[in-house]
Amino acid sequence: MTSAPFGSWSSPIAAAAVARAGVRLGEPALGEDGSAWWLERRPLERGRTALVREGEDVLPPEFNVRTRVHEYGGGAWLLHGETVFFSHWDDQRLYRLDPGGSPVPVTPEGPYRYADGRALPDGTAIVCVRETHGDREPVNELVRIPADGSGPPEPIASGRDFYASPRPSPDGRALCWLCWDHPNMPWDGCELWVGGRRVAGGPDESIWQPEWSPSGELHWVSDRTGWWNLYSEAGQLTDERAELGVPHWLFGGATYAFLEDGTIACVRIDRAVARLHLLRDGRLDDVGLPYTSFGYPCLRAGGRRLIFVAASPAQEQAVVTWSETNGVTELRRAGDEPLDRALVSIPRAIEFESGDGRTAHAFYYPPASPTFEGPEDERPPLIVQIHGGPTALAAPELDAATLFWTSRGIGVVDVNYGGSTGFGREYRNLLRGAWGIVDVEDCIAAARHLAGEGEVDGARLAIHGGSAGGYTTLCALAFHPDAFAAGASYYGVADAATLARDTHKFESRYLDRLIGPWPEARELYRERSPIHFADRIRAPVLLLQGLEDEVVPPAQAEEMAAALRNNRVPHAVLMFEGEQHGFRQAETVIRSLEAELFFYGQVLGFQPADELEEVRLWRS
Repeated sequence: MTSAPFGSWSSPIAAAAVARAGVRLGEPALGEDGSAWWLERRPLERGRTALVREGEDVLPPEFNVRTRVHEYGGGAWLLHGETVFFSHWDDQRLYRLDPGGSPVPVTPEGPYRYADGRALPDGTAIVCVRETHGDREPVNELVRIPADGSGPPEPIASGRDFYASPRPSPDGRALCWLCWDHPNMPWDGCELWVGGRRVAGGPDESIWQPEWSPSGELHWVSDRTGWWNLYSEAGQLTDERAELGVPHWLFGGATYAFLEDGTIACVRIDRAVARLHLLRDGRLDDVGLPYTSFGYPCLRAGGRRLIFVAASPAQEQAVVTWSETNGVTELRRAGDEPLDRALVSIPRAIEFESGDGRTAHAFYYPPASPTFEGPEDERPPLIVQIHGGPTALAAPELDAATLFWTSRGIGVVDVNYGGSTGFGREYRNLLRGAWGIVDVEDCIAAARHLAGEGEVDGARLAIHGGSAGGYTTLCALAFHPDAFAAGASYYGVADAATLARDTHKFESRYLDRLIGPWPEARELYRERSPIHFADRIRAPVLLLQGLEDEVVPPAQAEEMAAALRNNRVPHAVLMFEGEQHGFRQAETVIRSLEAELFFYGQVLGFQPADELEEVRLWRS
């Protein structure tokens, strides 16, 4: 082993390798013939999402299977028999692809978006969510679309602010769905309806994944006990102090599926660690698979076989099939290149005390290299990593972007601050009225805990995050100026009031719960907006932003940069054409990672081994 300063280690995990490994897998399904299907988001194809069957592309390269409903999308395709229906990014129309044919649109041109569809059992029509855009707030409703495109979509449920999960019963005689209204988000409270009857849910009960069993019994997940548990028309099926559901950020998710022998397979999440379980005779048993993260879960079944996307601390994301007879088969891994296992940093779950004596949670990834070690008298720098949402979670899994840092001698702590999921509704609600306070306290507490344990250098703490994580980053720098030596905000919120006035419909009232009702709480919004306190920031700041972002508009980064300049704070701004909310293109991933490494080297006092393009900090 060669001794070298932390942060200066050479690593084969270059930014380009991260981009190549950045394929995101999702929305798997099993065909009636047992074939495996899934989606691949490919950075090397400018972020295009391809539909894949048994490892082969199904659609020509000009098609991008992605929907913009709620801006975050999900539920962009469905399979009925051998026929595929999918949403195409460029025009947001719904297309049909029959075996041996070419894609044909089945919805009209116009300001429409479609998601979360299901075919009626006889295949004559699709029921799905439609979002119509115009001069006013978009209109969301459920529609019925002739599967052959022979007629226009017909509304079947409307009048609520949001709809999701339209699911026809196996005999086609009933339809269930979810709906909710402002200011709730679906994890705050939503309702499950069958026809004209409300079955479950309300303003303070979150329902997730309504689904009909093969015999026609309705099932769903509810958090009425404080934890997302499984229910059916017959009653409560599980009583776990763990989560069998997740926040409804995307369409098409599923944490349970029905096997043909009556067993229900479930993803159970306990303190952000996900495991596959089987529910039989009222008992939930761990299958014993090595996976600890199911991403945004999409668990599907065909006969006795399951398909899902999963990862672990030792393995990157993969499309997996499993059955009790044949065990695990991995069909596709996100990374095509073999990875030296000695480069893999295995995370350690940590708990630590935060504000008001609360217990907060995180996963710590220490530096790891087969060829380098740090000097005995030196401790590594630390990046405090903040997940987005903020109603989301950080799961323990192998991620090339994290290894980019740890393989260079930089520790990473992924924080599940108060407000994160995977810890029950009470923990999730800690952020109500306290965004910019609880999350910041927990991130600072995580860093200080590791510094106090002698794991990291307390004088070289950095913080970074995207979206809501970018907001937490900027809040930490503005309201606790001595906590961190540097910060990088990826498409982060700088002005909460501007976001409340200028964002997409899905999140337009989100801040009512996280901060307070707008505009009544106008002064509170100002107090929570780091853009108004840029004069307090002492640490250098790196801002990275997509120019086509509809969730956190580019003006947020531009105005934050102006405020930093006016207050003589060292900073740099990188704006990327063609990027929306979350970077998808390989060139952007490479440039942003290399820029952040150069930035930390400048500020934290180490010399990266990589050849990097300079990032010039504006200095007064």
